[in-house]
Amino acid sequence: MSQDAMRERVNAVRDRIAAACARAGRDPSEVSLLPVSKTFPVDAIREAMALGFDAFGENRPQELASKAQALEASYLRWVAIGQVQTNKAKDIAQWASELQSLDRLSLAQALQRRLEPLERTLDVLVQVKTSPEDTKSGVEPEELVPFLKSLESYPNLRLKGLMTMAVLSEDEQAVRACFRQLRQCRDDAVAQGIDANRLKTLSMGMSGDMELAIEEGSTQIRVGSAIFGGRS
Repeated sequence: MSQDAMRERVNAVRDRIAAACARAGRDPSEVSLLPVSKTFPVDAIREAMALGFDAFGENRPQELASKAQALEASYLRWVAIGQVQTNKAKDIAQWASELQSLDRLSLAQALQRRLEPLERTLDVLVQVKTSPEDTKSGVEPEELVPFLKSLESYPNLRLKGLMTMAVLSEDEQAVRACFRQLRQCRDDAVAQGIDANRLKTLSMGMSGDMELAIEEGSTQIRVGSAIFGGRS
């Protein structure tokens, strides 16, 4: 894809963000855009870097590690967005700046163990299960506050917010309900004593449902194909 074509795609996404924010009475600056570069080549990431992006989402730890080594730019932030097996904690600890799918204490423990000797910290979002689908994972909403409090035992993990994936459905209200529940989870956690500054990010919404997510309070959308084109 030419850089001009990517620029057009990015501008179209930003127009969608602005329109959704206008409907919700929000400032577009409240919503950040995370390009999801999984499966796309390093050259495509370089094109996105030339457009000003400095953070990229990857859902396979090994692919993330490979791209981080290929693009040795110290300012780049690599964001792990997929499910991470505990035995892949090493790649995340070494190469990622952020993990958006923390969903169990065994993974927190493995990450802490790997981060300590590297003297690194890792920003984390806790994934919350708001969809009834068995294919979607995450901490159950009623277990979220105890889980967040338990993360205080892992000083190298820096809690930054929550993430969810909505139900895959044509029913707009069902999709909205998933996003609304994450926002409510955040509000409930703050009401129960979790520092609001540690829950600033609500990562929810992708290419197909970003408008609904923004209207329900998303602060970050994760967009792949709408920026990079169709995946082969």
